[in-house]
Amino acid sequence: MSKQINILYIHGFNSSPQSMKAQLTKHYFNEHFPEVSFFSPQLASSPTAVIKQLTTLIDSKNDRENIWYFIGSSLGGYFSTYLSEKYQGKAVLINPAVKPFELLVDYLGEQTNPYTQEVYYIEKHFIESLKSLEQQFISKNNYLVMVQTGDEVLDYQKAVDKYCDCQIIVQQGGDHSFIDYSKVLPKIAMFFNLYPTSQ
Repeated sequence: MSKQINILYIHGFNSSPQSMKAQLTKHYFNEHFPEVSFFSPQLASSPTAVIKQLTTLIDSKNDRENIWYFIGSSLGGYFSTYLSEKYQGKAVLINPAVKPFELLVDYLGEQTNPYTQEVYYIEKHFIESLKSLEQQFISKNNYLVMVQTGDEVLDYQKAVDKYCDCQIIVQQGGDHSFIDYSKVLPKIAMFFNLYPTSQ
């Protein structure tokens, strides 16, 4: 392979690389595509710090021989959209948050990440930083959006409306965790133009 392919998995709000989807994704790509470099960092606790963290990671390896693909779940889907537009890389969004700066107003105050036990605070500047990352225009060919109508946290229709010109998979039922996520991993690989040499 002449170019190094990198996949960056971006977890959601108060989540972790130890979450089920992150682990399933890591194991799938490590097993079927060992030549691909997989990254799934624990995100910082503020939007500004997250973007600095992820762009520093990408830029540290981003020469002409590197290709970056993004997978984002929930709030990670929002960050993935920002990075996809910045670097013009393909992104798969799983039950993505479309306007998280509106939703997280209800979470102002102290938060504890259940995975890391980190205590942090959501304040007004946190919300403003999130809003500044919103992408009004998107490159429709760069996205595969997967939603389940039973998502109890986010309104799936908002994602369908936002990414209406992109590839969209709408599954009836399910929930915010995206039930049977492992079954769509081959579709994610195909969207990234990756095909396993062995099963």
